[in-house]
Amino acid sequence: MNERPFELITMGRVGVDIYPEQTGVRLEDVTRFGRYLGGSSTNVAVAAARLGHRTATVTRTGEDPFGRYIHQALKGFGVDDRYVDAVPGLPTPVVFCEIFPPDDFPLYFYRFPKAPDLEIRVADLDLDAIRAADVFWVTVTGLSASPSREATLAALEARGRRGITVLDLDYRPMFWASEHEATEQIRAALAHVSVAVGNLEECRVAVGHSDPHAAARALHEAGVDLAVVKQGPAGVLGSRAGEQVLVPPVPVDVVNGLGAGDAFGGALVHGLLTGTGLRETLTLANAAGSYVAGQLACADAMPDLNQLTGYLNRKTLQQNGSSA
Repeated sequence: MNERPFELITMGRVGVDIYPEQTGVRLEDVTRFGRYLGGSSTNVAVAAARLGHRTATVTRTGEDPFGRYIHQALKGFGVDDRYVDAVPGLPTPVVFCEIFPPDDFPLYFYRFPKAPDLEIRVADLDLDAIRAADVFWVTVTGLSASPSREATLAALEARGRRGITVLDLDYRPMFWASEHEATEQIRAALAHVSVAVGNLEECRVAVGHSDPHAAARALHEAGVDLAVVKQGPAGVLGSRAGEQVLVPPVPVDVVNGLGAGDAFGGALVHGLLTGTGLRETLTLANAAGSYVAGQLACADAMPDLNQLTGYLNRKTLQQNGSSA
């Protein structure tokens, strides 16, 4: 009997997050660290798996202990690791951060001489599985260098706009030779996707607009069916044919905001897979981001569905009580 398709396949960055267990301390003065699974697309797969979905990720690691840890962590979170292999001679990336709540979390990427996840090749891809997945999720980091760039575009072209194809506009300037190059590559990818997700700065790089409504229109003109524009404290704009919703954020005392966007992505996938309404989907996604922002870890902090709905219900009651 043929194996059933994955509900979600993600493709892109992976690494090991080394986070200080002390907040408000510069990295040179930190004495205690925790080790966590990291990488935006990988964390989205974890977040969706925690919400009950059958997920896999396409990426590459180093042939080293941290690479072995990534396999162990993925399996522990219920993410299929069959499309994760090692690149001899390249180390698994690590990422350090500093934690200065509520909104200052400097990141230090160690992806030298080159990150293995940028060595994904077209020949590595199971295009039949990618075509069959209900949702396929890629990030723009995969477009920043060859051969990952060609592999990402080949995967998007193979999809042929089947199902739901998401481009996370996760623009990190340190990964690119120039902003102009990023804009060109992102626009080439937008023609193949049905959903685009990004904050105001990422939308500006992608389509030249940082006004949320103008950005959404430009994303639609580029071929996107659903545009999700994150506006920080102003909430999230969701725009698709005949429908626009603006959903406020879910308040939280931020501990570490670095995993919030990936939690948002996993909950967005959950809403898309279950056919939930746009407002309800974005409300749940905001709650997922809020839940994880209130904790130190990223992947380890992703909530299951009971935890997430319970958290959202409590926050809603608190907000209703404070406004009464």
